[in-house]
Amino acid sequence: MSQDLAQIIAAAARNAFSRLFQETPEDFYYCTLVSTGEGLAPYPSAWSWQALDRVTAGATNPEARKALLKWSYSDSPYWLFGQEYFDDVAKAFSEVPNLHELKNADEYRRELERRLSVTEAAMALLDAEGLFGTGEKRAGTIVLAEVMPPDRGNTERALRLNPRGPALDAWLEEAAEE
Repeated sequence: MSQDLAQIIAAAARNAFSRLFQETPEDFYYCTLVSTGEGLAPYPSAWSWQALDRVTAGATNPEARKALLKWSYSDSPYWLFGQEYFDDVAKAFSEVPNLHELKNADEYRRELERRLSVTEAAMALLDAEGLFGTGEKRAGTIVLAEVMPPDRGNTERALRLNPRGPALDAWLEEAAEE
């Protein structure tokens, strides 16, 4: 079931990010799938340098505003871009065990971790396909499978999903949970 779920997530994310990159020829530095601490179905978000400049252009202190928004999935103009591709993901997540009906905290944690792991696996698959670029372009893009509110697991997944490079280094310095 986990492999099937990863494939369902990957198909939705592939469609969403591919359409975003095709319709929005910008320099994307952040691509993520975001879930909640309750393990709900993940949804996409992304930021480009151009979008960050546009969103902060009228701010009193644009650089401070950029620092605040740079890694914020929910403040991005591309939050939920392509969410219509995630109907199958939501359906699949509705068919897995209800976390709140599990017997104990250990079962809850294992099921939540499984959901986050398959989301990470989906992003790794898309990365292996080259969806987020290759070489220098890829090194400048952070690819994530996040949970909100953020926890240490986000950092662990980021380290597994991303090569060392400017994007990962910046994210680790500016947004990683210790």
